[in-house]
Amino acid sequence: MYICLCNAVTDHDIRRAAADGVRSFAELQTRTGCSDCCGCCESEARTTLDEAVAQVAFDLPILVAA
Repeated sequence: MYICLCNAVTDHDIRRAAADGVRSFAELQTRTGCSDCCGCCESEARTTLDEAVAQVAFDLPILVAA
């Protein structure tokens, strides 16, 4: 689904950015151009990024000291 129509940024693009290490909205904007035109997509983009970052953190293996 398109999140940012101005720059053709999809939810998949945002999830991929999170998987590649993006953790802040400012960094997402720099990498994708999301929400740097009209700003109408900012709230949805932030929500998508937050969910993606949480999922990446959840998917990381937990190391246990022996």
